[in-house]
Amino acid sequence: MNDNKFNSNSRVSTPAYNNTGHRIAASIICLLIMIISGMACKKPFLDVVPDNVATIDNAFTSKTEAEKYLFSCYAYIPVNYDPTYNVGLSASDEVFVLDPTNVIRSTNVLRLDYGDQNTSNPIANYMTGDRDGVSCYKAIRDCNIFLENVSDVSKVVDLDIDTRNRWVAEVTFLKAYYHFLMFRAYGPIPLIDKNLPISASLEEMFVKRQPVDSVVDYIAGLLDAAAVNLPVSIANISSELGRVTKPAALSLKAKLLVTAASPLFNGNSDYGSFKNKDGVQLFNTVFNAAKWQPAADACKEAVDLCTAQGIRLYTFPAQTIPLSDTTMTQMSIRNSMSEPWNSELVWGSTSGVTWGCTFLQRCGIGQFDFVNAIASKTGGHPLLGPTIKMAKMFYTRNGVPIDEDKTLDFSNIAALRVGSHAERCNIKEGETTARLNFDREPRYYADLGFDRGIWYMANSPSKSDENTFWLMARGSELSQSSPVPIAGFYMKKVVNWHMDWNTVTYPSYPYPEIRLADLYLLYAEALNEAQGPTADVYDYVNRIRARAGLQTVQSSWASYSRNPSKYTTKEGMRSIIQRERAIELCFEGHRYWDLLRWKTAAQELSGNITGWVVSGQTAELYYREISFLSRHFVAPRDYLWPIKESDLLANPNLVQNPNW
Repeated sequence: MNDNKFNSNSRVSTPAYNNTGHRIAASIICLLIMIISGMACKKPFLDVVPDNVATIDNAFTSKTEAEKYLFSCYAYIPVNYDPTYNVGLSASDEVFVLDPTNVIRSTNVLRLDYGDQNTSNPIANYMTGDRDGVSCYKAIRDCNIFLENVSDVSKVVDLDIDTRNRWVAEVTFLKAYYHFLMFRAYGPIPLIDKNLPISASLEEMFVKRQPVDSVVDYIAGLLDAAAVNLPVSIANISSELGRVTKPAALSLKAKLLVTAASPLFNGNSDYGSFKNKDGVQLFNTVFNAAKWQPAADACKEAVDLCTAQGIRLYTFPAQTIPLSDTTMTQMSIRNSMSEPWNSELVWGSTSGVTWGCTFLQRCGIGQFDFVNAIASKTGGHPLLGPTIKMAKMFYTRNGVPIDEDKTLDFSNIAALRVGSHAERCNIKEGETTARLNFDREPRYYADLGFDRGIWYMANSPSKSDENTFWLMARGSELSQSSPVPIAGFYMKKVVNWHMDWNTVTYPSYPYPEIRLADLYLLYAEALNEAQGPTADVYDYVNRIRARAGLQTVQSSWASYSRNPSKYTTKEGMRSIIQRERAIELCFEGHRYWDLLRWKTAAQELSGNITGWVVSGQTAELYYREISFLSRHFVAPRDYLWPIKESDLLANPNLVQNPNW
């Protein structure tokens, strides 16, 4: 990526593991403290009253200055490249990092697996920030300041009307986005439509949480308003890539409505007594199946617009040196995430791209030791990496789960087997590895790195996929020169195929906030819930499976599954779609949020986290499944995040989420 591409990271000067200079400084938010002794009041909770009025007025004296403020509104977008901030990735069951001595600081999202969430200093405090959270309310305050000033045609007089309308639409989208981030984490939240004047009374400052349905309607309204004046595509690709478009707005609305129709927010009886202090019910506890059809309609509208704009599932182009069909399929899968600005990208974020993309790829190849880097220690702590559970999630070569395939036996995943000539594009020929690594679907080999697995790159020593790179990850072997992921698997998917092993250079790519495969699966899910497994439900899932080198859902289940009629029912297809999302979107930060909205986190995020014995120096010693941690998800408490205690004290109208 060229340096002149739009980069919303203007406020970030250091990596997340550096405690100084980070854009989420503790000084961003001051709390309103009411003390009976009569001490002066400070800035209120949620930071909805603007200060530095003279500075704000100065920011809108010209187009150049106003554009700087526009970019500052983008700058709050989470740096999702960084697993220490990306809750959707690091709090899921996809990956794990071992930290037995609590070296990683307690506010880091990597500590969520250990049950360290709390109310005194919450991990990933999206509301008011702190060290390891995005201050969404400060972001919204800046968005409101921008909208108030740029919507006024008497200000920024050198700004033409088309640009003005577009900028207002962009910031309206961002305002909706920051509200959405909080909605999926906290549920009912205070809505900040406008900033309060400096003269506002204390009573006005004490905002209340709004019911879930009101929150959803408000965010959807913002996205509808934004979509009107957003461009359908980016025309100036030299400087504007990363800015939002109409397809992004429609896609975020689709994701919002699917989330709102899902079990966590639709008829959740766990929150029947959850009310504001004035008695207002914050959750509708009666399930409303009718919410799924508008969600499906929103998904289809977004899909259709994306199609009209040429957004399509990515396929790897033919190379000068021919590659096998096996590798070509894998490269289509891998590059759907890590190929810069590819055809599948609906919205790519460049927040933190200057360092974050390198950081993520270093994690992917085993070149970043979280524990040592964060604590400034040495000792070879194991690296963040995929778990055995994630490895089991992928289908067999027949396109069904490993415990459903009636033709293949995976009862002993550690059984040893030697790679054959026919398997040489997946596993090094003549080398011994585990049963779990054989007879798997193409996405397994595209997305996961594993001991004795092939890892094709652009700088392949053979210039082809024959006799190319492969992993030696056992104790004392080559890959052990840097920390090995704790469970023995690597996130191959996040590593751009032009990364150079010798010079250790990492090509940048935008983080896929939304890509077309996500949208296809959201549409299939919503339509299945609204109407059952219709032709369109099968079609959009099968489009993704076709790119992944698999047969259709119907063919795979009918031919290979022990439950051949599973796909014919709404419940069965629901399970299939959820599995497809887990596989297709792995390591992209969706899994945790999906488990929450489906209300399956209590089952999926509890139990033993396991992996191989990476210190084993032989296959027999290496391929033993061991447990690193017994994780406990407390339901219903952990489905909604806690609000910081001091924020509750600052605002007597706020109520805490249940059981915190």
